[in-house]
Amino acid sequence: MSAHKDQDPTTGPTADLPEDATVQTAGAFDIRNFIGALLGLFGLALLAMGLFAFGPDEAAKTDGLNANLWAGLAMLIAGALFMIWTKVDPIRMVVRENEPGAEDSRDIAALD
Repeated sequence: MSAHKDQDPTTGPTADLPEDATVQTAGAFDIRNFIGALLGLFGLALLAMGLFAFGPDEAAKTDGLNANLWAGLAMLIAGALFMIWTKVDPIRMVVRENEPGAEDSRDIAALD
C-alpha cells in the first residue's frame, strides 16, 4: 500500500487526522482491479475466438454478426475503464497504530 502524498495536511480531508495516522490507498487490492483484469482476460478470449474461429457455421447462428468479436471488444473496453477508474479515483483509508493490547496491530478506517 502506498501513502497518498499529494494531500496538503493543513486543508482538505486529511486536516483532521491524528498525528500518528497516515492516508493510504488500497492499491493492487482494490476490487476494481480484479474486475477489470477478469473482464480483460475474458474479453481477450472472446476476441480471439471472434478473430480466429468465426466461420460459416457460426455466422449462420447469429445472422452474420460476429458476436464473439463484438462482445470481446466490449469486455476489453469495460475492463480498461475499471482499471482507469482505479487510478483516477483510488480508495483511500486512514491507517494508524492501535492501542497496546489490541487484537489487530493497525486500525483502518475509510476516509470520508
